[in-house]
Amino acid sequence: MRSIRVAAVGAVSLSLALAATACGGGSATGGGSNDSPRTLTYWASNQGASIEEDKKVLQPELAKFEKQTGIKVKLEVVPWSDLLNRILTATTSGQGPDVLNIGNTWSASLQATGALLPWDTANFGRIGGKDRFVDSALGSTGAAGKDPAAVPLYSMAYALYYNKQIFADAGIARPPATWSELVADGQKIEAKGKQALGAEGSNVSENIHHVFVFARQHGADFFTADGKPDFTSDGVVTAVQQYVGLMAKDKVIPAGNAEYAQNQSVSDFAKGRTAMLLWQSASANLKSQGMSEDAYGIAPVPVQSGTPGTGTQVNSMVAGINLAVFKNTHNLDGATRFVKFLTSDEEQKILNKAYSTIPPVRTAQGDAAFSTPANAVLKNTLATSAAALPQVADESQFETAVGTAVKELFADAAAGRPVTAASVKAKLAKAQQQMPAK
Repeated sequence: MRSIRVAAVGAVSLSLALAATACGGGSATGGGSNDSPRTLTYWASNQGASIEEDKKVLQPELAKFEKQTGIKVKLEVVPWSDLLNRILTATTSGQGPDVLNIGNTWSASLQATGALLPWDTANFGRIGGKDRFVDSALGSTGAAGKDPAAVPLYSMAYALYYNKQIFADAGIARPPATWSELVADGQKIEAKGKQALGAEGSNVSENIHHVFVFARQHGADFFTADGKPDFTSDGVVTAVQQYVGLMAKDKVIPAGNAEYAQNQSVSDFAKGRTAMLLWQSASANLKSQGMSEDAYGIAPVPVQSGTPGTGTQVNSMVAGINLAVFKNTHNLDGATRFVKFLTSDEEQKILNKAYSTIPPVRTAQGDAAFSTPANAVLKNTLATSAAALPQVADESQFETAVGTAVKELFADAAAGRPVTAASVKAKLAKAQQQMPAK
């Protein structure tokens, strides 16, 4: 998920949505608009630097779809801080859009509400077939063994962005490949009076994405094989302590970043205040903030030792945006045609270029725009060293509970309170207690 993207933390409980599996869904009315089959309502996620930027990208494409089909699409770009709550409200009220973007990590949770159209063989056939999409993107579309609840739209991966001039000024010849190298480089940069590594300690989504990767690198996961939460294992505790320790112990993340929640770390990097940034497909965002592509390099996210790969060498979540259709839409044919349009080769190239993301459609990836050095890093990460977040029904609660625990630990670090294995385990235990009983 995204991002210039911030996790929505719910005032609406997902457990209510899960209890309402029979009454979820959307409609062509979009909560009160004309339900003509010549009209669709579309909730798009905020992918660009602003909602207005997204409208500039999307409106010409929606006009193109209307010209081709006669179907008008009513667009609303929903901020990430609101999106999950809006979707959950729609699943319980039945008043939602026809088509919507969802963070791919939410796929299994929203699938469990019963509100989304299952993408079975017949439905995939209407948009050209399931085999058009790359396997890594399909792995984040719903629970294993079930028909996907959504279709991949944009694929992203985390990378390490680094300021070339700041590195040169600190005498650093190449980007760090391991966390120990990153800490050593960061301390050299701090000694030169620059901030080393940006982070967003109050961004629940970013917290989850990073500690998930650290956990995998320590051979741990947040759920057991049968889907039960397992937040306090030694590997998970070590992972969370190491990530927060970049601020608490190593002092390479500024203490003020504990309060960052939405794009501040990207802005700091774009303005040359920070030397390094761990972010998903950041090039378009950096460009919109005036940073030249020549000013920064991009490298794989560090690992504990060696080079990125599978297993404990995982260095990114499979990030991305999926397209979903509310099952009770009054315009299923139009909604399906719209999904087919957005996932066509032509539109995949246009939209993923605009957002500096990677097309999840195999044939669209061959475009030269996705073979730049920066995109080569992202594509290789997705193909060889990224893992999907747990595709379990309680994934959204997991993001909120553990992401908030990490946020609280960053606050402790910023205040000078010790972040120990015991304090980390206590926060994670509290987070696990907040998960639905099995």
